[in-house]
Amino acid sequence: MNIIKHLFEIERKPKKGLLAVEWVVMGYLLLTVLVVLFTFTKAMNPEAMLWGRFRIVMLTLAVWLVYRLIPCRFTLLCRIIVQMFLLSWWYPDTYELNRLFPNLDHHFAAYEQWLCGCQPALLFSQAISHPVFSELMHLGYASYFPLIALVSLFYFFFRYKEFDRAVFIILTSFFIYYVIFIFLPVTGPQYYYLAAGLDNIAQGIFPNVHDYFATHDQPLPMPGYSDGYFYQCVASAHATGERPTAAFPSSHVGITTILMILAWRSRSRPLFWGITPLYILMCLATVYIQAHYVVDVIGGWVSAVVIYAVLQFLYGKICAIKK
Repeated sequence: MNIIKHLFEIERKPKKGLLAVEWVVMGYLLLTVLVVLFTFTKAMNPEAMLWGRFRIVMLTLAVWLVYRLIPCRFTLLCRIIVQMFLLSWWYPDTYELNRLFPNLDHHFAAYEQWLCGCQPALLFSQAISHPVFSELMHLGYASYFPLIALVSLFYFFFRYKEFDRAVFIILTSFFIYYVIFIFLPVTGPQYYYLAAGLDNIAQGIFPNVHDYFATHDQPLPMPGYSDGYFYQCVASAHATGERPTAAFPSSHVGITTILMILAWRSRSRPLFWGITPLYILMCLATVYIQAHYVVDVIGGWVSAVVIYAVLQFLYGKICAIKK
C-alpha cells in the first residue's frame, strides 16, 4: 500500500523542464536531423525519418505535460518508459543513415582473424550445437530488455533518489552507441558472412562489399536449436527490428556491462548476483548467434567502462549546475 501511495503522491517540488535524458534525446534528434538534411538526396526515406522525429518531439512534450498536470512518481516513470520504448524505433533508424556510408566489415573480420586465428562466430555454434546450450545462449540474448527494465525498476522502487542518474546513464549510453553505429557502418557476421560468401570466410578471405548493404538486408539463418522457445523469441525479435547495423562495439555487451556496474553501485547483492549469469550468457550469445565478432564484444566492455565514467561525471556536473 505504501508503494502505491508513493506512486501517486503529488510531489512538493516537481521537475519543471525536461529531464536530463529527454534533453539527450532532443540532442540526438537534432544531430540526426542535420545528417538527414545533409544527405537528403541520398537517403532512402528522408521524409518519413523527419516526420518520425517530429512525432517523437510531440510525444515527449505530451508526457511532459501530463507530468506537469499530475506531478507524481508514476507520471515521471511514464516519461522514462516512453523514451525506453522509443529505443525500438531509434535502433533500425540507424540503418537508414549508416547505409549511406561504405561498409567496414572486411576490416573487422580481418582484425578478428588476426586476434583469434579464426572466425569464432562461424565456428562457435558448430562446435557446441546441443539444444540445451543453444537455448541458454538465446535465453541470454533474449534477456537484454528485461535486464534493462529490471535494473531501472529496482532503482525506481528501492533507490528512488538515484533513479534519475541511473536512467540518464542507461538511456544516454544507447544514444552514444547509436551515434557510433551511424558513422561506423559495421553489420556483424550474420550479414557480412552472407554478403562475402561463407566459402571466402572459411578460407580467411574478407572482400570489401562497399555499399552492398545500402540495398540488401538479408541475414544468415540464425544458428542453434530452431525449435527452442528462446530461439523463437530471438528469431521473432530479429525478424521485426534487426537491420544490418550496430555491430561495433556491441551495444548488447556495452549496455549490460553498464547495468552490471549500476547493479553493483546499487549495493544490492541479490540484484548484482542475480543478473550475473544472464550477463555471462549475453556476452557469449552475441558471438554464438553470429550477431557480433569477438572484437565487438571487447569493444563493448571497453566502451561501457568509458561511457559509464564519462556519464557519471557529466551527471554530477549537471546536478551541480541545477543547484
